Amino acid sequence: MFTLSSLPRIPLADWIDQFVDWLTVSFGGVFNGIASGVESFVDAIVQGLGFVPPVILTVIFAALVWLISKRGIALFTLIGFFIIDYLGYWDAMLQTLALVVTSVLISVIIGIPVGIWGSQKKTVRRIVTPILDLMQTMPAFVYLLPAIFFFNIGVVPGVVASVIFAMPPTIRMTILGIQQVPEDLIEATEAFGSTTSQRLFKVQLPLATKTILAGINQSIMLALSMVVIASMVGAPGLGEEVYRAVTQLQTGTGVETGLAIVIIAIVLDRVTQNIKLKKSRGNA
Repeated sequence: MFTLSSLPRIPLADWIDQFVDWLTVSFGGVFNGIASGVESFVDAIVQGLGFVPPVILTVIFAALVWLISKRGIALFTLIGFFIIDYLGYWDAMLQTLALVVTSVLISVIIGIPVGIWGSQKKTVRRIVTPILDLMQTMPAFVYLLPAIFFFNIGVVPGVVASVIFAMPPTIRMTILGIQQVPEDLIEATEAFGSTTSQRLFKVQLPLATKTILAGINQSIMLALSMVVIASMVGAPGLGEEVYRAVTQLQTGTGVETGLAIVIIAIVLDRVTQNIKLKKSRGNA
């Protein structure tokens, strides 16, 4: 009986391995440069934040949150970060923040221009959309394999995997926000003789800011969710503590570290949401 399994098998896995080997050999210097730059940036954040005593830095964080958000969130930040310091996870928290900040910055720097380009060109959008579908549906663990080959183990493959995992919402929401600008406003700008760049930067992007910030918010949450997975390739931080607790069956330590991650997630989520709301009122 004929079955598909009887057909000659396409050596897809071998082709992928050969392609990865070729990239590693041909662009090893580029990957080393990227790794050095990312690692230096993360270390600079950790050392800069670590230079300030935890109590003072917590007060500074709470004050910044108060300025850009609500008093309730600022109070939660104050209490939450004091709890993290009290539990002894302050240094790990700083490393996690550095990893998330770096990942989100790279995602925004790449994602927003790609989203703008996709919103202006239908061909680009048709190419980018299936790639984003693949990035969002591929298991996160798969991203760690090429990252290890290209960047060894440590914080850099964790950042790279987090960027790939967290970037799609920023691109999608940038495209969506610009496309949702009313057509009558676009026609009005064209009637007044505006150029494409003037229409983009003075009309479309300001009106799409709320949606774009919502995408950045989701990217932050996805980057933070990669903390534990990134620890499997040597990325430091709270994820490393969770991974150690799981492998050693230390339930209490796992719960404590999970609580620290939850506090960071709530603070980042609420702050970015309220930045979005304030910006939206400003546009109105």
